[in-house]
Amino acid sequence: MSRVYWDTMLFAYVLEGNPDFGQATQEAYLEFLRRGDTICTSVFTLGEILVKPRMVKDTTAFESIRRFMRSGEIELIPFTAEVAEQYSAVRAQTRLKAADAIHAATAIVANVHLFVTNDLDFRKQQIPGLPLIAGLDGKIF
Repeated sequence: MSRVYWDTMLFAYVLEGNPDFGQATQEAYLEFLRRGDTICTSVFTLGEILVKPRMVKDTTAFESIRRFMRSGEIELIPFTAEVAEQYSAVRAQTRLKAADAIHAATAIVANVHLFVTNDLDFRKQQIPGLPLIAGLDGKIF
């Protein structure tokens, strides 16, 4: 049983029905759950994934996504002072964008075993304190 961190992009693939990656991401999600892994992400992901339905005023999608993300099936990790301090270290040591650095810092503080993202730029980074980084393609960096 492992703690597996998913970035915003993966949740967007599933919840927004991405035609290229939605199905594969859904299958990966279900496989992690079947294995008994804990899927976690930053509360930042909740905010990010709610932007699109809020922008288009789709209250049904907004509530559906909100319920799913807050159901308890996904561990939402808070942005704490410890995460903020780790964020500053990640930003100082890497070329990650601010949002990606929030994810990395959150995952480091949460002591995850695996960080899953389809962001190729993120996967190429050497991030001190972050263990394995993998994509949906199964490649581990």
